[in-house]
Amino acid sequence: MTDTVKDRPATQHGVVKDMSFLDRWLPVWIIAAMVLGLLLGRLVPGLDTALEAVKIGEVSLPIAIGLLVMMYPVLAKVRYNETHRVTGDRKLLGLSLVLNWLVGPALMFALAWIFLPDLPEYRTGLIIVGLARCIAMVLIWNDLACGDREAAAVLVAINSVFQVIAFGLLGWFYLQLLPSWLGLPTTSAEFSIGAIVLSVLVFLGIPLLAGFLTRTLGERAKGRDWYENTFLPKIGPFALYGLLFTIVLLFALQGDAITSNPWDVARIALPLLVYFFVMFGIGLLASRGMGLNYAKSTTVAFTAAGNNFELAIAVAIGTFGVTSGQALAGVVGPLIEVPVLVALVYVSLWAGRKLFPGDRTVPTR
Repeated sequence: MTDTVKDRPATQHGVVKDMSFLDRWLPVWIIAAMVLGLLLGRLVPGLDTALEAVKIGEVSLPIAIGLLVMMYPVLAKVRYNETHRVTGDRKLLGLSLVLNWLVGPALMFALAWIFLPDLPEYRTGLIIVGLARCIAMVLIWNDLACGDREAAAVLVAINSVFQVIAFGLLGWFYLQLLPSWLGLPTTSAEFSIGAIVLSVLVFLGIPLLAGFLTRTLGERAKGRDWYENTFLPKIGPFALYGLLFTIVLLFALQGDAITSNPWDVARIALPLLVYFFVMFGIGLLASRGMGLNYAKSTTVAFTAAGNNFELAIAVAIGTFGVTSGQALAGVVGPLIEVPVLVALVYVSLWAGRKLFPGDRTVPTR
């Protein structure tokens, strides 16, 4: 995440030879941020109220700022004039759409019913999580695993469009129609399309536009060499700072709910753990089976495994209330996703050498 393009072979765009000090110890920083957030949520009276005082939609303004700071440096690294090679790759686009909008929601629905048959609120919350495809943190994980940066930007943009179009319809299908077909209890829920559109515009639209304009204007003024070897190294660390800041606030905001319901958190965490590992494994192996290289396979795997918990939490709170079990299920999401997907970064780097021998996009570190 803090690498520069001069550290990469020209034929291996996206491959980092040496991890920086910040990146090398990323799991430590993330665990520390999670612990700090939980402690702040428990020990600082009124902190949650202060964080929720100003919102964008249903998302706390400080958290929104953290997400924007996190995403901007990554999107500023994207070579937008190279995205045409991604949009023309039908195998990559088709596989990603199938994994994100058919396999992912169906798997989460099945896991929610298998692991939480007696807890309808948590079950509904997990199903909502499965419908919210990742448009934010996946860019960080993909970058750390040396995935294809341009492919990630394109897939995230496609997920955003589908999120606006399909979220409400899929919510009706998985919460009402499919359970009724299977003779299971149904859940009535009306999703705010406005909240979904706002989430996409804020958490993807703003940093995407900023990243595009930064690269375009920066290269036009000073050239690509200056932009990639001088400017990007200066803003690169802010992606990690934004990530850690966001994690601290997320866990501070919900620290009391998480620490007050340890058994419920464990019940919700188990299907999430299964979901992340299964979706990542399916994405990586299916991509390899279709002949995609390591960088593209990694990107497909991470975009399939990640979820937009900001949107899921906002929808759950807006539909069922801030103290609902559905909201708690959404909150547990980043508690599990963050450390698991960090672990999957290392799994991806290890698997690349095993599954993609001779592939020039496999990291050499």
